[in-house]
Amino acid sequence: QVQLVESGGGLVQAGGSLTLSCAASGSIFRINAMGWYRQAPGRQRELVAMIVSGGSLNYADSVKGRFTISRDNAKNTVYLQMINLKPEDTAVYYCNARITTAQAMGVRTADYWGKGTLVTVSS
Repeated sequence: QVQLVESGGGLVQAGGSLTLSCAASGSIFRINAMGWYRQAPGRQRELVAMIVSGGSLNYADSVKGRFTISRDNAKNTVYLQMINLKPEDTAVYYCNARITTAQAMGVRTADYWGKGTLVTVSS
């Protein structure tokens, strides 16, 4: 089984910075993509940033220039560095990964989610 464990959320003032981390563990054969979604109260979950195994990066328009996603392949960990935070960035941030695992009958690819970490930006 695969687990994603997030850390780094918290309370910060507008203009401040936070860095989120997400570590994947378990019977991982290959991580195909790994990144972050967020969900604010009363809103749908939305993509924040994603890094694909080939190195391609995707960012939501609302965070471009302020958020940076990076990955440590040796540690199966993805980071989200957030600067110049705004109150509208307040949300629960979820780690997401598309992972291929080794099974008895072969390999299986599935999406996995962390439990989420709360980021609160005060004005």
